[in-house]
Amino acid sequence: MSAATAAEPPRRPATAGGTSPEDPWPVRLLASKMDAYIARMPWTWVEGQVVQVSDRPGAHVVFVTLRDTDTDMSLTVTLTRRVLSRLREALPEGLRGGARVVVHAKPEFYAKRGTLSLTADDVRPVGVGELLARLEHLKRVLAAEGLFDPGRKKPLPFLPRVVGLVCGRASAAERDVVENARLRWPAVRFEVREVAVQGPAAVAEVGAALRELDALEEVDVVVLARGGGSVEDLLPFSNEALVRAVAAARTPVVSAIGHEVDTPLLDLVADVRASTPTDAARRVVPDVAEQLAGVAQLRSRGLRSLTARLEREEAVLRALRSRPVLAAPHVLVDGPAAEVERLRERARRALGGRLERAAVEVEHLRTEVRALSPRSTLLRGYAVVQAVGADGTARVVREPADAPAGTALRVRLADGELPARAV
Repeated sequence: MSAATAAEPPRRPATAGGTSPEDPWPVRLLASKMDAYIARMPWTWVEGQVVQVSDRPGAHVVFVTLRDTDTDMSLTVTLTRRVLSRLREALPEGLRGGARVVVHAKPEFYAKRGTLSLTADDVRPVGVGELLARLEHLKRVLAAEGLFDPGRKKPLPFLPRVVGLVCGRASAAERDVVENARLRWPAVRFEVREVAVQGPAAVAEVGAALRELDALEEVDVVVLARGGGSVEDLLPFSNEALVRAVAAARTPVVSAIGHEVDTPLLDLVADVRASTPTDAARRVVPDVAEQLAGVAQLRSRGLRSLTARLEREEAVLRALRSRPVLAAPHVLVDGPAAEVERLRERARRALGGRLERAAVEVEHLRTEVRALSPRSTLLRGYAVVQAVGADGTARVVREPADAPAGTALRVRLADGELPARAV
């Protein structure tokens, strides 16, 4: 083997799929491969939201951080002064945080730092008309999914234990909701989450605060509040991710975004739409003065109703007491009592007559029985002769042949009997 051959570096896999723990790519090779791959990518149009603009005096280029409008992902865009000057013609106020733009850029990978950026040769602002058209399209899509249906909206509790409030930091919307709610119901409790309600971070921070409050068991209603603003300022509250987060919340959500004329998509998906933060305070808690007045009114109505009912019942009792049957109630029993007495007397007479007739019949029967009795015959001097057998049995002697000589006889008289013997 020659010395030149021994000095040759080892061969590396040609593709990423050919690498292994024993034969990996070094970082420099991976970086060079990525650089070569990204260098072949064509120029493309990219839409995003401006997060930060780094414009140093005297520098030839301006660095802009462009963020995705729905997810927490961003890239750095490099603009030349010439491109930036053309943008100022269409956007006099220049690039600022929160602006929606479309850039024509080519991806570039810096191998030494391992970073990806975009180099733009054209930047165009997204007009309000185009934004409204996109919002209208998103509105139709969400409506077709049923996210705006009244049937899925949850009712607000009459008196929430705790009101969750998502608002800007030290904002007038927070003061409007808290102060007006406490004027209506002084004992109301709040869980306040102060977040960004405008700009690139608004969607992520509002969504996170909503999910945090929705997870608290004691929070019965959540209010999303923000003051008025331009269409661009209120765009986070028409963001699809935030709208779906509100639809998925288990806690009723009140939307209090902007003024009466402002209608972000959040108003359509929320369970209750309040025209202003002050209106939200009126909707989430009852007015203690109105409730006390209502209670007093109901008590007065109840007292009047009860008094009228008692007066009607007293009138009915007076009318009943004035009737003759109640004025002299014994009249009701006098007639029946007399009838009962008459029937008793009639029954007594009928029973007495019946007993008298029965007594006569019994006496008549007694006389007949007495006349037909054998004793009556015996009293006239007759006697009954009976032959007494050896076993003590007796039979009436009707003819001499029934009592041969020597037969023991029993002579039955009216007042006793005599023993005898036939001769």
